[in-house]
Amino acid sequence: MPLQFHRSVRDMEIWSATSEGFSFVISFGSPRGPGFHGRSGYLASWRPLHKNQAAIKIGGSPFRTLAEAEGACRDMAEHLAPQ
Repeated sequence: MPLQFHRSVRDMEIWSATSEGFSFVISFGSPRGPGFHGRSGYLASWRPLHKNQAAIKIGGSPFRTLAEAEGACRDMAEHLAPQ
């Protein structure tokens, strides 16, 4: 099943999607301004839906564009999907 990202928080740049028992989140950070602080870009992460486990950053984060972060999440979802 393809990931369908939706805006999760009204006033912040956070998107989320679920697939095959996993949760994927993309957030935008920048050194200054509102929202998350850190390196500029889109940070992508994943975690199992039904386990109390910390999120795991997807390699390559932060990404320059939201589309790149979504693509990395789709690649990870494909990798995690049961064979």
